[in-house]
Amino acid sequence: MERLDSAIHDPSPDDPLRAAISAEDYVAAEERASILAQLQAYTPRLSQINRDIRWTLDLEVIQRQTVEGLGLLFQADRCLICTVAEQPPTAIVAAEYRSQPDWPSWVGQSIPPSDQIHLERAEAEAGAILSSASLDGIARISPSPLVLAVATRHQNQVNGFILMYTFSQRPWTELELGLITDLADQVGTAIAHAQRFAESQALALKLQQANDSLMEKQREFQEARRQAEEARQQAEEASRLKSEFLANTSHELRTPLNGIIGFLKLVLDGMADDPEEQQDFLEEAHKSALHLLELINDVLDIAKIEAGKMQIEMGPVNLKELLANVENFARPMAEHKGLNFNSLLPATRDEITLNGNYQRLLQVLLNLVGNAVKFTHEGEITIQAEVKTHKVDYKGSTWPGTVKISVIDTGIGVSLEKQDRLFQSFSQVDGERTRQYGGTGLGLAISQRLVEAMGGTVHFISMGEGLGSTVTFTTLLYQAPVLTDRDPGNGSRSGAPQGAS
Repeated sequence: MERLDSAIHDPSPDDPLRAAISAEDYVAAEERASILAQLQAYTPRLSQINRDIRWTLDLEVIQRQTVEGLGLLFQADRCLICTVAEQPPTAIVAAEYRSQPDWPSWVGQSIPPSDQIHLERAEAEAGAILSSASLDGIARISPSPLVLAVATRHQNQVNGFILMYTFSQRPWTELELGLITDLADQVGTAIAHAQRFAESQALALKLQQANDSLMEKQREFQEARRQAEEARQQAEEASRLKSEFLANTSHELRTPLNGIIGFLKLVLDGMADDPEEQQDFLEEAHKSALHLLELINDVLDIAKIEAGKMQIEMGPVNLKELLANVENFARPMAEHKGLNFNSLLPATRDEITLNGNYQRLLQVLLNLVGNAVKFTHEGEITIQAEVKTHKVDYKGSTWPGTVKISVIDTGIGVSLEKQDRLFQSFSQVDGERTRQYGGTGLGLAISQRLVEAMGGTVHFISMGEGLGSTVTFTTLLYQAPVLTDRDPGNGSRSGAPQGAS
């Protein structure tokens, strides 16, 4: 081979081999040498391009590596790879190589109809074809370049096109066209695999999304079923509580009503022995009527609160006067049961004024103190007030603080597991206890709603049965008093004037 190359490139008249080779043989040998040189130049680069596109399933990477590899290898001015769009039938530039970076990009543009003839020929031919390009609609460059077009295929189906534009009008050899055709087949297979992989990925994503959606629907269904079951249980519990409440309340309503009817019947039948006894009968009937009215008011109040129709007018309330009225009501009841009664006010230089509704605050305190007296058999009942000076925003206004009022007893207390039912409407902590002590069981529920409607909160504290109870509630300060350093315990106590200082 070395002798052949020497004879071709440096012929010598005295060389016997040169004399033996005819002119035709000389041309053929030169062509074979040229082909060999091209193979040696192209094969490694084409093999590298082939490996690059086979080692990835990313369609964009395949297209970019193809145009860059071919453009550089064959010194094209521009190299394109196009995808086939079925509706409407056209080719879209997916990736490109440009020998001059400042040239406009064609990526995303469709090949104009005037250049469709190149694609049609490439689709019809088994290999690469050469033609002149008009480039109408893409770029007008003079002189018109020579275009090489080849279809990429997979299983005899065209899935794209490769186009190379050269302005130098360079000659293309059959070897080069054959190499480009072979690579186009490899690119077509790589494109098909990448497209199928992308489709499988898209399908997997859709399946995952469908599965996630199904799981979410299942969770929503389970949550809806749980909520429905919880609502059913709450409805059953509410129905049970209301039935128990109505049973106890109807008994409570009948007791004073029977008292009224009974004592009035005695008077009407002339069963009183003298006017004094008749007066006693009428007084007992009156007490029963007042008790009946109290029970009916409780039921009406809770009904109004539940319906959202409770209207409360707010204004200044003197705390000392309020507690004095409560004491006038509660002290005789406490002393009748042998209980001590204490009322403690914080030491201040001026009156403590609340922002609330006097009648509703009185109703709350009477409820709480009445319960304390009812459920306490020995010991004491204490009402204690404490001023908290801090800014409070309520219904668009700022108030100077709150007053914490506590009703403390040494009574029967409430077990820890039953305390969560204390403030529920139509719920009684213990039906047997309600029947034993009387009442509707609505006092705390009504008190809580009234206090909250006036911008306060209610809390119940008991360490357990037999350990007494403390109910505290807060109400807004209308104006802050001037506090002194004396202990609140030096205020009003049992036997002392309420609020004495």
